Amino acid sequence: MVVAAALVVTAVIATSASPQPPVAGRPAQPVERSAAPPAAFTYEAAGRRDPFVSLAGRGASPQSTGARPAGLPGILINEVSLKGIMKERSGFIALVQGPDKKTYSVRQGQRLLDGSVKSISQDAVVFSQDVNDPLSTVKQKEVRKTLRSGEENRG
Repeated sequence: MVVAAALVVTAVIATSASPQPPVAGRPAQPVERSAAPPAAFTYEAAGRRDPFVSLAGRGASPQSTGARPAGLPGILINEVSLKGIMKERSGFIALVQGPDKKTYSVRQGQRLLDGSVKSISQDAVVFSQDVNDPLSTVKQKEVRKTLRSGEENRG
């Protein structure tokens, strides 16, 4: 009730107030504008970091540290494709093809550039891939590569 009364009083005062007459005197002088555009701004770093470079991406990743090792230890998990799986007495051996079109045989526990072979079954290989994201709580993820893609299995 008090709030409604305060709103009514405020509205009456606002409508009853007459606008101020213009002050008699000199008319306003037009502002002179310069025709020349301002000079281009240049950033002087003076030893400070670039504000547009991400701070999260400053860690050294295995891919960016220079030349990769030769052979399978220099290949990323996402670069290999599974070509075959063989069974032997001690377990399974997977045949993977790298981006260099060479075929490599891998066993459980063998290292690649960004992870290792976690397990090999008769139809798939599971890799444990290292996650190089400082914001992620997960440090490794599983990548499963099957012998046949989903379209071929429907056949």
